[in-house]
Amino acid sequence: MQQLSAQDAQFLYIETGNNLTHVMGVNIYDPSTARGGKVRFKDIIAHVEGRLDCSPVFRRRLMRLPYDFDFPYWVEDEFFDIEHHMFHGRLPEPGDWRQFCIHLSRHFSRPMDMNRPLWDMYVIEGLDRIKGIPKGSYAIAIRVHHAAIDGASAMHFFNAMSDKDRKGTPAIDLRPVAQDLPAAPSTVAVLNRAVWSNVQSPVKMASTLLRFSPAIWGTIRKSFGPDATRNAKVPQTRFNHPVSPHKVFDAAIFSLDDLKQIKAKVEGATINDVVLAISAGALRHYLQHHDQLPHEPLVAIAPVNARSSGRQAEMPGNNISAMSVALPTYADDPLDRLRIIRETTSQTKAAKSGISARLMTDLSKHVPAATLAGVARLVAGGRFTSKLCNLFISNVPGPQQTLYMNGAKMIHTFGLAPLADGMGLFIATPSYNGEMSFNIISDREMMPDIEFFRKCLERAQAELLAA
Repeated sequence: MQQLSAQDAQFLYIETGNNLTHVMGVNIYDPSTARGGKVRFKDIIAHVEGRLDCSPVFRRRLMRLPYDFDFPYWVEDEFFDIEHHMFHGRLPEPGDWRQFCIHLSRHFSRPMDMNRPLWDMYVIEGLDRIKGIPKGSYAIAIRVHHAAIDGASAMHFFNAMSDKDRKGTPAIDLRPVAQDLPAAPSTVAVLNRAVWSNVQSPVKMASTLLRFSPAIWGTIRKSFGPDATRNAKVPQTRFNHPVSPHKVFDAAIFSLDDLKQIKAKVEGATINDVVLAISAGALRHYLQHHDQLPHEPLVAIAPVNARSSGRQAEMPGNNISAMSVALPTYADDPLDRLRIIRETTSQTKAAKSGISARLMTDLSKHVPAATLAGVARLVAGGRFTSKLCNLFISNVPGPQQTLYMNGAKMIHTFGLAPLADGMGLFIATPSYNGEMSFNIISDREMMPDIEFFRKCLERAQAELLAA
């Protein structure tokens, strides 16, 4: 029996009508490179059908237990039909970039069918009036529930759909993944496993606490000792409120060469540091414009991939930690912001600074499902989340070579990620083939002028490049 881990299950438990916890990757393709210069919807279905064996995500569905008395199971979808997961539409008039962003936002805001395998694809035509997009191009929006996948495994999932040439040569090694998913387990088997899991949980939790006891003591000293006053508090901003079901999306695209040029100006800086510096600059400009810039630094949570390299990176599910980063939104000079971020991240990434996140990840594995579900729902209610951070910033490196699908050249990639009550802004930065897109996901009430925030990102990047 394949059971969800605690980290996988939490993305189910925190989901509400306003906070849906799926992710969405969006790729734009130019069919002029395909045979005959055209790709039909049935060609895309056939292509995906030929790649179903590369991931168990395609054919497995959830079996959730009453009252969440144990974690859900992955079971085979006995009624799997690929055409119930693939849809086809056209961008409404005027078919420009703004309409494209609105269309994606609305699709992203719709709940997924939780009775089927947790993925779907939406092919969108009619992109002819988007600046920089060749006529005849189309987009494919792929949604996958976060319970089934994290950033690293999502990248493998999306890349498995791609080819490295127009001939259809897979972009990555497509070794078939074992698809021996069982049918739904019997009631007796589920009850026995649930009882044993709940009996073991306190013992395993105690063992984890003992192993991490020095780290816990260090965390307590940092929180309540002499250095406690130095720890930055999370200021209240317009993003720290409950989110509505109305999500908004926009994106800016930057050259990776330009970001590398910026990185080289501060010794030891990384591309991720540049991403944080651009985000900090954009937030400063945006909140200054609204006369809402706090004196304290804004605080971002950045997910951290906890997977090892190799086959583990290909497996679905979640294996992530996170780090908290204070963004110097108070600093006027763009290079000063990058220097401060470099100093901050170098300390945060040290092993001792990552203990608390790893500890919570390890402890969550041993919390009974019903308890974790109850806590997750409490947190999802927004009562405590506003004290954790102001926003999420996620940087997932992608392939740096040209990819194809059905012979059509992939020209851009974007990504949308879930929000949470009290954290109503997510900046996702996937990279592809020499460019990085800064994707803005927010709430219509919190950010009614998302196009202006995109301009703030462009301004912050230009300032760093000029500096």
